[in-house]
Amino acid sequence: MQAFRDRVAVITGAASGIGHSLALQCVQEGMKVVLADIEEAALRRTAAELQDAGAQVLTVVTDVSKAGDVTALAQQTLATFGAVHLLCNNAGVGAGTTIWESTLADWGWVLGVNLWGVIHGVRVFVPIMLAQDTECHIVNTASIAGLIAHPGSGIYKVTKHAIVSLSETLYYELAEQGAKVHVSVLCPARVTTRILDSARNRPAALQNDPDEKASPGVIARRSAVGQAAPPGMTPEQVADCVFTAIRENRLYILTHPESKAWVRERMENILAEQNPALTEA
Repeated sequence: MQAFRDRVAVITGAASGIGHSLALQCVQEGMKVVLADIEEAALRRTAAELQDAGAQVLTVVTDVSKAGDVTALAQQTLATFGAVHLLCNNAGVGAGTTIWESTLADWGWVLGVNLWGVIHGVRVFVPIMLAQDTECHIVNTASIAGLIAHPGSGIYKVTKHAIVSLSETLYYELAEQGAKVHVSVLCPARVTTRILDSARNRPAALQNDPDEKASPGVIARRSAVGQAAPPGMTPEQVADCVFTAIRENRLYILTHPESKAWVRERMENILAEQNPALTEA
């Protein structure tokens, strides 16, 4: 996909972080932008920012874990702009501790947003794009955590590994049909976003029981998650990498050069049938 001006982009998780920067990049490319997010106030602020820059913007409050919300997002997009050419399945959250100590509520929330959000996006928008018979592109936000293995963030990593596999399979299936719809999977390492503060949008039905007594280890790990992470790449830099990859029709988007060594180490361990060493990405 080379031409962006006057095309239509739909971005989930658009009110902050990578989604916000993708939206800004879309506007710079002359696109019409549909902003989808569960955080309504932040969504309005982002829309106002883009409109001040002269963009045509539609906002749709969307819980991507719900199929009905994603269907409504597509319907409003078509009713307003008549088409969709770029879909960024970007919304994401994080929660939980170890694999066995994470609660069912943790699993339900993270799987719902991170994985089902992408599934719903693909199921709803791919048929629309295929029917348009024009150049389109889908970007699914995974993570370097979807290509490597290390301790911690187990639920998050499960969803990101699944998104990588989903994107690879989608790539093959679209290519097999000779479709004009292409796909990329975004696998960044550390980025300066508010992912560690994603609990601000956690629904009441999937909150952990406040009376539940956690083990000292769980308490320590939950505290560690809230601590400041090392500085990372800016969301603006990630958005620039994404548009370069779209123009080059690349499936894999590895934004951080150092992450390739981590992927190589994991692949070599697998091929050698060798247990991995305990290292941190």
